[in-house]
Amino acid sequence: MQIPSSPIRPLLKKLLVQGLAAVDARTAVGRVISRNGEELIIGRRRYDLRSYERVVVVGAGKATAPMARAVEQRLGRRMQSGFVVVKHGHVVPTRRIVVAEAGHPVPDRSGQRAAARLCAMAAELDRHDLLIVLLSGGASSLLPAPVEGITLADKQRTTQELLRCGASIREINTVRKHLSRIKGGRLAELTEATVVTLILSDVLGDDLSAIASGPTVPDPTTYQDAVAILKRYRIWQVVPRRVRQHLDRGCQGLTSETPKPGSSLFRRVRQHIVGNNAMAVTAV
Repeated sequence: MQIPSSPIRPLLKKLLVQGLAAVDARTAVGRVISRNGEELIIGRRRYDLRSYERVVVVGAGKATAPMARAVEQRLGRRMQSGFVVVKHGHVVPTRRIVVAEAGHPVPDRSGQRAAARLCAMAAELDRHDLLIVLLSGGASSLLPAPVEGITLADKQRTTQELLRCGASIREINTVRKHLSRIKGGRLAELTEATVVTLILSDVLGDDLSAIASGPTVPDPTTYQDAVAILKRYRIWQVVPRRVRQHLDRGCQGLTSETPKPGSSLFRRVRQHIVGNNAMAVTAV
């Protein structure tokens, strides 16, 4: 509804601008990360960069390119390499971090290639390294890394069916976590490095397991949950046979589950919310 002659329109516009500015991706990251010589400060935590042989930045999301700009500004030459994935058309210039484009909301082959590169970078690191992960809205679709035996087309078809039937983003992510080598804590599982994740949240309540399908946090959902969702929306017989077979194997304990709360691997993983809906509301 337009209110061109209303005297409150300038005020509403001002409040909108204030709210958006509070969660601007580059600004939000810049607020929580700083550097004092060889000490990297993220929120209330301090990381001695001299303790790490390599510092690598990876990430995905529609707003991740400006997040990357803020991080590379802080790290400078202390960062060995960086790679982030954004939606087609959302590239912004960066100095040292490579920015790739991929499909959203339906995953594409560009995203599959990007996910493979990101996974390889993470898997190469060891306990002497620091991995900084940047996440924002859309990361789930931008990083399709199907498990062995499932094709990208299988994941595309499954995602399309879930979108078509009106499944919630949480339900979609539950299914995708159990078809992925990266979601549901799998990224943290891939690497031996210390992991620090900076998150620009678009999820109400900031459920870390729901944001970007939680690649670096414990996953409380199960194969049984994924199957139940597909059956609830009556698409169990519609999704590809290979998807059904994989989920069935998971329910039988023949395929490893996503890492759960309490897993020791998360002792070396930290999460930081750099911006969310509440911050935008507070700003106005």
